[in-house]
Amino acid sequence: MSEMHAPTPRPSAPAAKWPNGFEVLDTCHVATLAALADLEALVGRLADGSPDDAMRASAARVNAFFTTTARQHHEDEERHVLPKMATSDDPEIVQAALRLQQDHDWLEEDWMELSPHLDAIAGGQSWYDVDLLREGTEVFTALSRDHIALEEACIYPEARARLGDRERREMDREMAARRAHRSACKAKRSTPP
Repeated sequence: MSEMHAPTPRPSAPAAKWPNGFEVLDTCHVATLAALADLEALVGRLADGSPDDAMRASAARVNAFFTTTARQHHEDEERHVLPKMATSDDPEIVQAALRLQQDHDWLEEDWMELSPHLDAIAGGQSWYDVDLLREGTEVFTALSRDHIALEEACIYPEARARLGDRERREMDREMAARRAHRSACKAKRSTPP
């Protein structure tokens, strides 16, 4: 009589590994601070005369960063960090989360004012307003830096402590999937028919 053997278990598929959402957010803060410094340097150089090729390229990079990456970063925070903090039992955390949500609206308004002028510079057009860029950049960079400081000092540490493993994995997965989708859409748009 032959022996019955238990079926060999199938090896389980390795768990998908997505980038750590908080590391992505932290990295974006570093990139944001660099883009803010580039914006300030560009606006400072505009007073010296017409933009050269390097200035036009800088305007294009800064505009692209704040029009895409920074907006995506704010969406990440609005989806995964701020809602949980806005329902905290700690009134200071709730107030900080609500302020950061309002900051996102103000930053978007500020950016909508600056972006067309940077786009004009990048495109070699001369209708941009240096005074508006100077004043708008001062407001935008100050608010951006204060916003990042509050997130890093208060909200991110609290969110890291409060989000459970399942919530963090979902955050990581969703952020990675949204970025992959946007990259695929961008690649599809740039591929000639």
